[in-house]
Amino acid sequence: MQTLPISVQTFGLLVLANVFMTFAWYGHLKHLADRPWYLAALLSWGIALFEYLLQVPANRIGYAGGYSLAQLKIAQEVITLAVFIPFAVLYMQQPLKLDYLWAALCLLGAVYFIFRN
Repeated sequence: MQTLPISVQTFGLLVLANVFMTFAWYGHLKHLADRPWYLAALLSWGIALFEYLLQVPANRIGYAGGYSLAQLKIAQEVITLAVFIPFAVLYMQQPLKLDYLWAALCLLGAVYFIFRN
């Protein structure tokens, strides 16, 4: 059986981890705003467990596969924005702003500098 390329394993797991992270960090704002903060924190910790179960292996696979620590971090930031925008617009029903585009362009600059040879 053939395994997936390191990049697909690493960044695929990071995308999935980010979905959990985003819900852990911000989902309670929609559903638990009227509850005590510590209940939201406990629920967020439970969700974050799944994030860590994906994120830790993703970073280990990527690092062992030749990605630098800085490359993994910058990739994580790009993935975070790519997951956050649909979450904010579709799930939290926030307006789509042009500022997201400017933020993405700044991150593209970071990607260029961190991944160039």
